[in-house]
Amino acid sequence: MRLQTAVLTAVLLLAGCAGTSKVMVGQARPPIDPSLVRIYTSVPPGSQEIAQIESSSAIGFGTQGQTDAAIVRLKNEAAALGANGVVLMGVGTSGSSGGGVSVGGGSWGSSSYGGIGIGIPTQQRKAVGVAIWVPPEAVPTMPEMPAAEPAAAEPETPTRPH
Repeated sequence: MRLQTAVLTAVLLLAGCAGTSKVMVGQARPPIDPSLVRIYTSVPPGSQEIAQIESSSAIGFGTQGQTDAAIVRLKNEAAALGANGVVLMGVGTSGSSGGGVSVGGGSWGSSSYGGIGIGIPTQQRKAVGVAIWVPPEAVPTMPEMPAAEPAAAEPETPTRPH
């Protein structure tokens, strides 16, 4: 029972370490659906900055799922501010990367005790970006590619006998 309680407490503490933070640099807009938020690698022309945002995943073992979770948190925070885009500034890792084992023991009167502690390496993924609002006319659409024309036959060049 004690072990189950300790494991449950550890899981709840680790899960509670995920979150987001923001620094407002512009005017917020009415919230939108997070699925409408696009990720950009550079600032689109005509966009307006709303906030600098940072998010982190739950503590885990440095998986792609943690990176995805941090990006989803960025998009959710941006949507809550009415931003329809996030300029992704970077994704990184924080947390302990090492592990360890410790053994201890002792005695008190006629009783003796012992214990083993195991440190499991854990990491947290962090994503940083700028929440922006991009007016619809500012996002260029990809032009349609013209249909390929048949290649013209090249004129034959006369060859000289050697």
